[in-house]
Amino acid sequence: MKENQSPVEIRLEDYKKPEYLIDQVKLTFTLEEDATTVNSALSITKVDPAGKQPLVLDGEELVLKSLLLDGQTLAETDYLVDGEKLTIYQTPEKFTLEIETEIYPQKNTALEGLYQSSGNFCTQCEAQGFRKITYFPDRPDVMARFSTTIIAEQSKYPVLLSNGNCVESKTLDNGLHQVTWEDPFPKPAYLFALVAGDLARIEDSYTTTSGREVTLHIYTEAHNIDKCDHAMQSLKKSMQWDEEKFALEYDLDIYMIVAVDDFNMG
Repeated sequence: MKENQSPVEIRLEDYKKPEYLIDQVKLTFTLEEDATTVNSALSITKVDPAGKQPLVLDGEELVLKSLLLDGQTLAETDYLVDGEKLTIYQTPEKFTLEIETEIYPQKNTALEGLYQSSGNFCTQCEAQGFRKITYFPDRPDVMARFSTTIIAEQSKYPVLLSNGNCVESKTLDNGLHQVTWEDPFPKPAYLFALVAGDLARIEDSYTTTSGREVTLHIYTEAHNIDKCDHAMQSLKKSMQWDEEKFALEYDLDIYMIVAVDDFNMG
């Protein structure tokens, strides 16, 4: 909600199903001190193939740099950008939409979306922060599989984290490095997370009921690292409780927690 904006009542009876679904999202973040470039590739399907409704994506405080539909640059007459939406008037039944945006995390004092504070990049996307990162249907009933690549200066940001499992990590030229994370399970955009910074870490592991070993990491600033042992034990007990009470095993290879001083939810 914007500053000084009155709450808007939302009724269940007014709910409408999404007209477009996203199967997969491929994101690339190039983190720099003055601005961050976000490249996204969305695999989109129209729910009603004969539907005539335009594609409407949420987006706030974004600078649109380029827009391609199935590899073709859209003409300015094919879409409309206003302060809160990107509207594309006509689309095929299935298509890939490539969007390049520029954002300014170092100026993001609301700490919503991607922000930079105390030398670290962090995200807070719940409930509607993802729309400040890139154009997207930022609603909980649109769930997609996310692949996230992060590029940053290695000396300043040795830790690059996002959702899922780490599938690639490599050193680039000019002091940069790159890490790619893939989350194989569909999720809404408000659960997206990204962290980049110089953080300390404690490690442990948890063995599930089926005998699978899960790596556990807790990251925080160096001056807080001695406060993390209790959190690690609590994490392991909570994973055991999920298995005993609900027969639910954790389904990724790694579980990561990031606790930093500058976070708008405490």
